Amino acid sequence: MGSAPESLGPIIIQLILGVGFAALILSLAFLLNPKKRSKPHDTFECGVPYYGDARGVFNVKFYLVAVLFILFDIEAVFLYPWAVNLGKFTEAGLGGFILIEMLLFIFILVVGLYYIWKKGALEWD
Repeated sequence: MGSAPESLGPIIIQLILGVGFAALILSLAFLLNPKKRSKPHDTFECGVPYYGDARGVFNVKFYLVAVLFILFDIEAVFLYPWAVNLGKFTEAGLGGFILIEMLLFIFILVVGLYYIWKKGALEWD
């Protein structure tokens, strides 16, 4: 096993290269950016004329549904490795414990789903 300075060498080199590359890219972007300020154009790049203010009010339901989708997508991400490795945990004698933990995890998510359902977050008006 190598000593501490030998094992930290590649990490320090990677850190220096990463910070140096980021500084180089930011410096080039600052030096090469166009200096001429132009007035806003009448259309977007696609040719559709814009109207109103970009800081208008948006419906929060869309964002709430998006966050809920991510929440339950993450649940699926956690369920798959658990299902794949359940046999190994059972062989090690931890099958019951792991099963109870996952049932508790799913129960908490079901309670959350019930809560948002009763609050009306899933209904489109």
